[in-house]
Amino acid sequence: MQKFGIGQPTTRIEDERLTTGQGRYIDDINLAGQSYACFVRSPHAHARIKEIDLAAALALPGVLAIYTAADLQAEGIGNVPCLAPTQNHDGSPSISPPRPALAQDIVRHVGDAVAMVVAETLAQAKDAAELAWVDYELLAAVVETDEALASDVQVWDQAPANRCFDWETGDEAATDAAIQQAAHRVELKLVNNRLVPTSIETRGAIASIEAGSGRLVLHVSCQGVHIMRRILATQIFNIPEEDIHVLCDDVGGGFGMKIFVFPEYVVALLAARKLQRPVKWIAERNEAFVSDSHGRDHVTRLQLALDKDARILGLKVNTVANLGAYLSNFAPFIATAAGVPMLVGCYLVPTIHVKIQGVFTHTTPVDAYRGAGRPEAIYAIERLLDAAAYDLDISAVEIRRRNFISPEAMPFETILGSVYDSGEFAKNLDDALKISRWEDFESRRDAVLASGKLRGIGLASYIEKCSGGAAEEARLRVSADGHVTLYIGTQSNGQGHETAFRQIISERLGLGFEDISVVQGDSDRIASGGGTMGSRSVPVGGAAISAAATSLIEKAKHKAAEILETAVADIEFEAGEFRIVGTDRSQSFKSVAQASAPVDGSASFDEKQTFTPLEATYPNGTHVCELEIDQNTGAIEVVDYTVVDDFGKAINPLLLEGQVHGGIAQGLGQALLENCAYDADTGQLLSATFMDYTMPRASNLPLIRFKRNEVPCTSNPLGIKGAGEAGAIGAPPAIINAIVNALRDYRVRHVDMPATPDKLWQLMQLAKQNRKSL
Repeated sequence: MQKFGIGQPTTRIEDERLTTGQGRYIDDINLAGQSYACFVRSPHAHARIKEIDLAAALALPGVLAIYTAADLQAEGIGNVPCLAPTQNHDGSPSISPPRPALAQDIVRHVGDAVAMVVAETLAQAKDAAELAWVDYELLAAVVETDEALASDVQVWDQAPANRCFDWETGDEAATDAAIQQAAHRVELKLVNNRLVPTSIETRGAIASIEAGSGRLVLHVSCQGVHIMRRILATQIFNIPEEDIHVLCDDVGGGFGMKIFVFPEYVVALLAARKLQRPVKWIAERNEAFVSDSHGRDHVTRLQLALDKDARILGLKVNTVANLGAYLSNFAPFIATAAGVPMLVGCYLVPTIHVKIQGVFTHTTPVDAYRGAGRPEAIYAIERLLDAAAYDLDISAVEIRRRNFISPEAMPFETILGSVYDSGEFAKNLDDALKISRWEDFESRRDAVLASGKLRGIGLASYIEKCSGGAAEEARLRVSADGHVTLYIGTQSNGQGHETAFRQIISERLGLGFEDISVVQGDSDRIASGGGTMGSRSVPVGGAAISAAATSLIEKAKHKAAEILETAVADIEFEAGEFRIVGTDRSQSFKSVAQASAPVDGSASFDEKQTFTPLEATYPNGTHVCELEIDQNTGAIEVVDYTVVDDFGKAINPLLLEGQVHGGIAQGLGQALLENCAYDADTGQLLSATFMDYTMPRASNLPLIRFKRNEVPCTSNPLGIKGAGEAGAIGAPPAIINAIVNALRDYRVRHVDMPATPDKLWQLMQLAKQNRKSL
């Protein structure tokens, strides 16, 4: 029997299944009578659709149908909605243009879907898509974030200056006064570069009709079936939720992108209903580059006010956030309220004013990507503090120490309303400095200088807000043999939920892993669910599981008392056994389940509980990056990396460390490699394949030194803080700070991401030329 409780670093139980080809991903599913879909997509960033001629395509063998926007309109299919509109600073609503599942009259980004072909085979569908003729009238495009507001080119007529919203928070007058009275003022402009999520498994969907009932059925690779069902039913098809059945099996990565309802799912469901047969669509990689939601893409101007001792007096933030051509499901929220509260970081900030302008451009829509606003916020404050240290000629360590919120101040309400329940920020920093051998760095810098290498070291102290929001319900069903099945509405995307959830149940009920099953990804079998996002699955779902297990034990105590012929009050439960207090008389959990089994074969026990987080959790930590830059080529090698994290209590330290490693790799990708680039004139995506969009590889990362500082979370019943996004939040500023440190002799104050070798080489050449001219 494998018993692994809370806190044990057991390996993932699902790995054997997934690494031996027994996983069931969306492309592994094939239904009887299945047809195949292929989309006709716009090759232009902005164009008017003058005519669509489908005659030649429809005449090809095997072609069953081709759908356009006219078909959606005829069937009364609604638009893909934005579910998180925001308000302008004057209280007026943000602009929410329509997003039909297929482009109507005008295409607004490269990859905008114009039609969907359905055929007997995928090859036939592709051939027909090639013959679908669309006559376009080309229009001018705007793609650059920082140029959208001043551009003469309009993405939407109803959005003057391409502005979707003009959102503000904080106290502008107090912040301006602090800046005016400051002993030191620091300014910085930075770019948070656009990213493509590039999950190892692309998006895909199989739409069908349930025999007998006529219900719509959607198999989809996603991050939560209930969210998908609710949007499709209530917002798009205008039918009761129970008339759509959404299923999701294994998912090969999501990173936020697979939360959303995409146009392809809508058209596939329409086609299945019209044809009365299954329709399968799997995105090819180049298709994913132009149709998946993108992440980040902010241009931010920062002003920091400091007193004579380098203590923060005020912070002013002005950001332009690129939303793309259409509003994805949660885009305005991600650019504003999701991340803005973290702009103050781990620091005492007396006053702040934040202005966010969301802009439309002729690019792929932007939405949540691992961290969803918090990486953008922490990158801003951590780069700004390093710039302040540079300007004031003090150490990056010292400026942070002077401004940290102390543990004694907890719980601490920030100027933006977040309530930090716990955190020892200075301890995280001190531990990271010690492990990374920060004090000895200068000797290491000098040692490589003779070989033409510049060595740099940088740090970032982060905090993030996660694991709050919606409630999660967990249901535990116990069969006659004592086997427990968990039904929960979160959705594993590769994080190891099956293992972590089993550990919580094993801890509470004393059962082995083999006596526990986990059911997820089925909107019929699971009553409700908030899905997987915002590092919520284990902190929120795990708390619900723990509560359901407690309820189950209390229910089972009555049967145990009956068997042992004693009062319920005399029964205690520990390590899988019900025992009369103070005696050796006991009954195992399994025996009580067997004795409780109804004659009709139904469950011995069936308990469910809901956990609703009243406050978010606030994981925090410090990253230290050490790297080398070749002066002749600009090539960068990360040679050492240290991270100290506070995630509160750990369900599984091994899985936790794996999450951090993956997040650091993605953060490194953003900082050094990944460059989602559009041609400024044509709006063409220049980085539309892996030949042009560089992904991080194992060789880009050194071994990572990892330490946990366990400060239990007081707002979570299990004492845990979310961990899924932390690595991607701390890594980018730590890496860029290390690069700037390496380039100190070249008087480089800031480098925008991605810091490619070419960019660094150009900076060094420019610095050399400037020296010669002096």
